[in-house]
This record gives sequence, structure tokens and C-alpha cells, in this order.
Amino acid sequence: MSTANASAPAIRYAAVTFDCPDPAELARFYGGVLGLPVVYSSDDFILLGQEGSAGLGFNRLADYRRPTWPGPSQEKQAHIDLGVDDLDSAQAHLVALGAVEPPTQPQPDRWRVLLDPAGHPFCISTLV
Repeated sequence: MSTANASAPAIRYAAVTFDCPDPAELARFYGGVLGLPVVYSSDDFILLGQEGSAGLGFNRLADYRRPTWPGPSQEKQAHIDLGVDDLDSAQAHLVALGAVEPPTQPQPDRWRVLLDPAGHPFCISTLV
């Protein structure tokens, strides 16, 4: 395990940003899921978060191509994992908010894969 260099600048994890066709739509979805408010908004970028904590950003990409998970024609670029207490109730809640359940579930007893409104796969698990 390495130690921080005393002369190195302070670097903090700030956010993960997802490319998407509609930042407002994705911000509404994840804001509702995680209870995070908008801390910055423009036509092409929205950042959700809490003061002093890492956030989630959503960036408009004009030629955005929706992931085709589990199909390989358009790979997922990234995904987020969310911890839940109960898989079934969390999944029902997320679907009501706009998530979609894909036909493939690798290990549905341990985690579930869902797709956000822009097609990004994300996982829910009781293990996190």
C-alpha cells in the first residue's frame, strides 16, 4: 500500500459523468432514485450532489448511441452499482421511476441489472 506524497496536490473524487441524449431526463431519474438535488445545470450538463460529496453528472452528447447490453453491438461505457435492502421492492420502485428490466439477469438472486432511461445498465445488490 502506497502512502501519499506530501508534495502532491490534494485530489478528490468529484463525480462520475454519463453521456446521454437528454441530461434533464437522466438527472430526474437518478435524482429521484438517490434523493440528490441539482447543484449545477445548463442546457448540456447537469450535476447532482450534496455539498462536500461526490456527485453524478449528465452530459448531452449529440450522437449518443444507447448501449445494447447484453448484446455486444454497442458496449456499455460504464455502470453504477446501488446497494439496496430488498431486491424485489427496490426493482419495482426503480421500474416505476423509469428503469427497464432487460431480458438477461446474470445472477438475479445476488444482483439485478436494470437500464436507466438512456439505456445505461446499472446494478442493484444487497451485497453493497
